[in-house]
Formats: sequence, C-alpha cells, structure tokens
Amino acid sequence: MRRVVFNQKGGVGKSTIACNLAAVGAARGRRTLLVDLDAQANSSRYLLGKALETQEKTLAHFFDDVLGLKLFPDELDSYVVHSPFPNLDVLPSDPRLEELQFKLESRYKMYKLREALEKMNAYDDIFIDTPPALNFFTRSALIAADTCLIPFDCDDFSRRALYTLIDSVAEIRSDHNRGLRVEGIVVNHYQARANLPAKLVEELRAEGLPILDAFLSASIKIRESHHQALPMIHLDPRHKLSGEFGALYDLLSVPA
Repeated sequence: MRRVVFNQKGGVGKSTIACNLAAVGAARGRRTLLVDLDAQANSSRYLLGKALETQEKTLAHFFDDVLGLKLFPDELDSYVVHSPFPNLDVLPSDPRLEELQFKLESRYKMYKLREALEKMNAYDDIFIDTPPALNFFTRSALIAADTCLIPFDCDDFSRRALYTLIDSVAEIRSDHNRGLRVEGIVVNHYQARANLPAKLVEELRAEGLPILDAFLSASIKIRESHHQALPMIHLDPRHKLSGEFGALYDLLSVPA
C-alpha cells in the first residue's frame, strides 16, 4: 500500500503524521518505507537524526538520474537508507529538490516516481511525505499513491482549504491515477475540551467529508519527539498520543 500525506497548507502535521504512522507499522513488524519529497527534509531528519547530514545519496540524486544525467541509472532502492528503527527505511530528501523541480516539470517526468516505486517489492507499506504546495513533487506523489491522507488542524483556514484539496485529488485521479482515493481526513492538534474543534469536525461530518474517527491530540510532547528524532512509539509508547497514532494506523489497516 502506498499512501501520500497531502496538504497545501504548512504546519498541519504532514511530516509528523507520515513518520509516526510509518514508525507504528514498522514496530508491528511491517516492512515500511518513508519517502520524503519535501525539500525541507523534516521527515528525513525526524527518522534519521544527525545521520541525514552524512548521506551521499538522496532523492535529489535519483531525480538527477531521471533527468538523464547518469548513463546507467540506479534503481530507486539503491537510494534507501536504513533508519535506527527495525523494519523502517527512508528515501531521504535534499534541499536540491527545489532546484530540480522546474527541469523535471518541463520535461514531464511526473510518472517516474510511480514507475520506480512499483519495482520496489520489499515493503508492505510506503508512506510519502509531500511539500506544502501542489508542485511537481506533490503531483508525482499523488500519481504514485494508492490512497491519500489529508491532515486537518482544526481551524477555519484549514477547513476552507479542504475543498480545494479534495478537488485537486479528484483532478489527479481523473487525469493521471484512476486508482487514487482519499482514504480520509486526519484530525490533528485536536483539543477535546475546546468548543471550536468539536464544532468544526461535526460540521465537516455533516457535509459528508471522510473524517477518520481516530483523532490526534495537541501535545507539547511531539516537539520533544522531533527534537530527539524519536517517533512517539519509541519516545514514550505509553503516552496518549502514541496510542492515538496506533489507533489511527489500526483504522487505516481495516480493508475499505
């Protein structure tokens, strides 16, 4: 299963959700890959820590090959980096992705990621983190994915953006990837005691939007998780948020 975590708005928790779901699956024995297509490399840093700084091969090198800068291109699995966590590998990002974007887009290379991932049979789950924009890399991810998760961080700006996001997914499905579906909207930064989040979620459900039943609470603990480069299940497996990520993973594992 290939899942893309997608939202054009920054700060909604794409990287946090992608990495923690990947970590949960890997901890349960699933062979898991995290693909980081965001030039900021937050997911790569989260799962690899300081080891990211010493990587000689990144996704930028793969896309160099895509542009034909190498006579005999390597398969995508040659760029995979093992994380410190069993069963969890990373295709790390690189700031150079931003420089390569225009060339890749102008030469219409949006299908290359899907073609490369389809050859990788070693993984049970693949999670794809994307930039906060509908750019070449986000489109490539949506073309490569089976399903899409949309983080929603419980404010009115995010709510207004949801409709555009769902339309964007529908356009990609129509033009490039007939099998793509929105697996659900992930409610993030949820505050159970506040009135507004509950009101927004209820209104979205009333409109028929696919709100997933496992919410992710707002917690300062997640910043510690980022700082230590330890997903929640490894930082504090008994924490409420660790349980919520586990519950979300379980929900996604139920056949549609």
